[in-house]
Amino acid sequence: MSKAIHFTKMQGIGNDYVYINGFEENIAHPEKLARRVSDRHFGVGSDGLVLLLPSSEADVRMRMFNADGSEAEMCGNAVRCVGKIARERGLASSDEVRVATRSGLKIVRLLRRDGDICAATVDMGEPELIPARIPVLVKDGGDDARFVSRPLEVDGKTWTVTAVSMGNPHAVVFLSGIDALELAKLGPGFEHHCLFPQRTNTEFVEVLTSTRVRMRVWERGAGETLACGTGACAVTVACCLNGLTENDIEVELKGGVLRIRWDEASNHVFMTGEAATVFDGVYYDDEED
Repeated sequence: MSKAIHFTKMQGIGNDYVYINGFEENIAHPEKLARRVSDRHFGVGSDGLVLLLPSSEADVRMRMFNADGSEAEMCGNAVRCVGKIARERGLASSDEVRVATRSGLKIVRLLRRDGDICAATVDMGEPELIPARIPVLVKDGGDDARFVSRPLEVDGKTWTVTAVSMGNPHAVVFLSGIDALELAKLGPGFEHHCLFPQRTNTEFVEVLTSTRVRMRVWERGAGETLACGTGACAVTVACCLNGLTENDIEVELKGGVLRIRWDEASNHVFMTGEAATVFDGVYYDDEED
């Protein structure tokens, strides 16, 4: 007999996930369910699965699974949506929502338009630049030497890469003509490169002005997506490290625009972007116990 699982489909600038209220639903095998619900032909269709769970340190705990079933540390677009649904479903009592993630506690400050929650600003914390903690397996320069503008050979071509962690690993590549890149062919070579022991997300970035950039992203475990919040944060940090932009910029992605600010005083990165509900539904699962 099929198990009826209630869910909410949400998106943040096109980065879409299936959200399940773990306060009410018991999901025994989320990694398997993520693969099934993410299928855009036979499932709900999404970039992955997000569970909202009880937490002793926060309003909610977020577990996030990619479309391939792998569990990720964080997702910037998803955490904004978690803040929105937690507030709207009574899991949080104020417009400042505390969300526990695998990469630490995140503070989501909800923004309203005509009384309705439409967006959020998230304190994404401090960027990690020490290679061993990203992680990147550096071959020279010691563990404390930043992986900034270093050569990396992928599929027979040498690329210039800056590595940053925003609770999950990112490899940032600056170049022109990003629309012409065949990410389906190029992305896996970066994601599974031997220098990235936990695989990596990869951002291909074109600098437009000192306050605006464009990017495409190949997400670890999901492929090319319309947006990546942690990726936009990593890109902003990488831009500053390479002297390409100011520290408060707009990042243009396929699904929309995020505003990212790397605050010098606190060393924290702040992300502002939309959070939208698409629909509520019931998924009838034949395999979930």
